[in-house]
Amino acid sequence: MIQTVLFDVDGVFLSEERYFDASALTVRELLMSSHYLGLGGEQPFQTEYSDQEIAAIRSKVFLNDDVLNFLKSRGMNANWDMIYITTSVQLIHLAAQLPDEARDQAVRLLTEPIDHKTLAAFRSLFRKYPVKPDFHRFMVDYKETKAEKQELIFYLNELVAKRFGVKTDVFKPKSAFWHIGEHASQEWYIGDENVLGATGTPSVQTGKKGFMNEEVTLADPAFIRTMFHAFREQGINVGIATGRPRLETFKPFTYLNWIGELDQNHIATADDVLDAEKKFDAAPLAKPHPFTYLASYYGKDSDLKKWTARTPEPLPNGDAVMIVGDSLADLLCAKQLGCRFAGVLTGLSGQAARSELETHGADFILDSVADVKDLVLGLLEK
Repeated sequence: MIQTVLFDVDGVFLSEERYFDASALTVRELLMSSHYLGLGGEQPFQTEYSDQEIAAIRSKVFLNDDVLNFLKSRGMNANWDMIYITTSVQLIHLAAQLPDEARDQAVRLLTEPIDHKTLAAFRSLFRKYPVKPDFHRFMVDYKETKAEKQELIFYLNELVAKRFGVKTDVFKPKSAFWHIGEHASQEWYIGDENVLGATGTPSVQTGKKGFMNEEVTLADPAFIRTMFHAFREQGINVGIATGRPRLETFKPFTYLNWIGELDQNHIATADDVLDAEKKFDAAPLAKPHPFTYLASYYGKDSDLKKWTARTPEPLPNGDAVMIVGDSLADLLCAKQLGCRFAGVLTGLSGQAARSELETHGADFILDSVADVKDLVLGLLEK
């Protein structure tokens, strides 16, 4: 019998495509805009693109999504981490192109916290000595490591050591440079009108309308609302555990008419993760750490500190809990907590994800979140 269903959001209810589009645009901006590394020179940075232009940028930046699929296959689920790694690989590659008289300065900068001041110093070097990004460097550099999850970020320090022969620990989760990319990504997704209110900081690169109001659902919105209602009537608890920030979760859930069927205390978002990381000095807590699912299961009014252990204990009634997600990171969370896992094939990899989910022991594999209702109610009858 299933008593609780915990859902991921992206790749389950809502299409990830716009998030990955925003991620590609963010990487391009960090490299090209005069606010950051400035490879595009002093010319104004473009912030409006057609769908065809966005597709071309994403194909170039993420190598037809090979980069995204690689990172997801290694247990990395957060778009901000993907942005950080992809941009950092380019930064290291750009520094390596500099002539000897400038390379020493660049190497020193790679051993210091990379903030806006550091980016300005790199920008000055790159304008004096022209360099070019090469997005194929990612696969070249990362084919040499078996790193997984957050180790993929720390591996950037090894790349610096291999390329320049110096030791650094500047590349780490939630670093200053990571937060710069996070903010730029937020600008693309939620738009100028929401950035200040959501982050406390205005847009650095203005002119972005935001993708948040153009969400694409992966099943009929009315059916999803009916599913939530049916679960509630049957006494089945429903929780949401997402890597999205609060605004990007609650706004679409509101205009899609889902929020009224859910207990908001059991909707855990990236904001809750970041708050817990700061409050309890417990980073990283993003998936595949199961903190988001634990906060969703127990409620955000529970003692969240209990769920920040590096290896949390399995849920006492894990067999009665089903996690629904689209990625390996979600499956790993379910394994850690002793829950059943239903993988849906509507994420980035589509039907190709089936073999990976089977290999890692998914209990159920479904074509769509629309299949979850019959699955759960069917198990309820057994």
